[in-house]
Amino acid sequence: MEKAPPGAILLLMLFAHSCAVALNATNDPGADEFHVGVILDLGSLVGKEARTSISMAVEDFYASHKNYRTRLVLHVRDSRGNNFQAASAALDLLNNYNVKAIIGPQKSSEAFFMTDIANITLDLLNNYNVKAIIGPQKSSEAFFMTDIANISEVPVISFTTTSPSLTSDNNPYFLRATINDSTQVNSIASLIKYYGWREVVPIYIDTDYGRSIIPDLLEALQGNDARVPYQSIIPQSATSEQITQELYKLMTMQTRVFIVHMTSPMASVLFTKAKEVGMMDKGYVWIVTFGVASLIGSLNPSVLEAMNGALGVGVYVPKSTELDNFTVRWNTRFRMDNPNDPLLKLSIFGLWGYDTIWAVAQAVEKAKSTKDTVQIQHMTNSMTSLKVPKETENGLKFLNAILQYKFRGLSGYFDLSGRQLQPSTFQIINIVGKGWRDVGFWTAQDGFSQRLTRPRSNGTYLSTKPDLNPVIWPGESTNIPRGWEIPTSGKKLQVGVCTSDGYPEYIYAEKDPLIVGMTKASGLAIEVFEETVKRLPYALPYEYVFYNTTENISSSYDDFVYQVYLKASKTL
Repeated sequence: MEKAPPGAILLLMLFAHSCAVALNATNDPGADEFHVGVILDLGSLVGKEARTSISMAVEDFYASHKNYRTRLVLHVRDSRGNNFQAASAALDLLNNYNVKAIIGPQKSSEAFFMTDIANITLDLLNNYNVKAIIGPQKSSEAFFMTDIANISEVPVISFTTTSPSLTSDNNPYFLRATINDSTQVNSIASLIKYYGWREVVPIYIDTDYGRSIIPDLLEALQGNDARVPYQSIIPQSATSEQITQELYKLMTMQTRVFIVHMTSPMASVLFTKAKEVGMMDKGYVWIVTFGVASLIGSLNPSVLEAMNGALGVGVYVPKSTELDNFTVRWNTRFRMDNPNDPLLKLSIFGLWGYDTIWAVAQAVEKAKSTKDTVQIQHMTNSMTSLKVPKETENGLKFLNAILQYKFRGLSGYFDLSGRQLQPSTFQIINIVGKGWRDVGFWTAQDGFSQRLTRPRSNGTYLSTKPDLNPVIWPGESTNIPRGWEIPTSGKKLQVGVCTSDGYPEYIYAEKDPLIVGMTKASGLAIEVFEETVKRLPYALPYEYVFYNTTENISSSYDDFVYQVYLKASKTL
């Protein structure tokens, strides 16, 4: 394969097989081409969305900067969603131990993946002299790509990898053009405190993405006086039956407030099963984290129906005329790119992908150099020679340029100076019908608010009164759930009641003529009792038991009290 001409070049990796398609931004023969490898999972929702967004970003950027002497050229590759963990281990062995054979891996998909992805990635690095990597989608993929970046000394830029475990501390060339999942935990904990819930159960997928947020989430909940009596960990390979069994287990517990942190496909199964077993009824509280909340518009309508009443925490995207116009154009372009697919709703990931390309293109123009200094480091396995270009000077120049570039993009204020985006405002949504509605907003400075006013210079927003809009909870209830229920298998408190002939307005009881075994009670004493139960910080199911003292003249109130003692003695 013919190598690209010298110049700053970058590899854009998001999720990622091999479409040998180059998307040219311009036909200007005098421009310095910067070849961008785009590795996407083109079978995923976000992969399809991102491909359309980044292609449009290149076109739009150079339409607005016709005088620039550098041009990005995108080369699309499809990873088919394979796991990067096996490839990371294989490359570590190839790089550091010069092995001639690898025994394993366990899964055939990993074996194919190790050879395909390693060759695709290193082919792009080797033949195009890349100076940056954008992506990928999953944290496991990102770990693999940062290994490659550390060898080649090129920046890795991901606008979809939110795992807190992947940081720039150990990966100096890694930039996160998205949020760190841990930035949302304080808004979630504040939401728990706002509604007065005392206990919460996190439900999360057993992957690095799922686990890495938990320590920060637990700390935030503890700081807001909320306990976590149990953690529900769902294996990545869990079947529908296994998820159902875990839900039945949760039903036997008192806690009714759940925080869901997992991928959207698994969340779709979880909520569908939760609906089937009756856990989307009155009394339940469901809160989904950013990963699911940001893709609500692309979920199947049947899944949205099952999720009705749930709350979601997302990143607020400010409205603008530019965003409205882009959305219209994006819808048209997406239909052209994916004629056989239903139209997706543009999410913040697509916007971050668009803004990332603008930041990269601007940084490339600023950091362009007239001469590259390239050193080659060899890695060899039994199948092929894998060469990784090692570029220091221009890689650092590009890295510094993108760290310094700040602008207001379609997604809002875009600033990577801290090596990751810092969301100024989180949006609380309520899933209702086939969509969602605003509940309010949360900022670290002002807490909750129903609305936002004018933006500050640093991208944050001024808030209105500290309150939230009404919520339609599961079961179409408008009453705030208490968050606690005694499980259906638990015993109810039996409350003995009798009628006072002299003062029926104080207490009156009778057997329900329509329901066998049911007692109806009323009066001031009953009202005081029921109001007291409502104010308890936990659920207390009870039932009235009628004791007739009027028909039996030998019975008295003392006899009634003694019956309570006798029944208690029998249970000891």
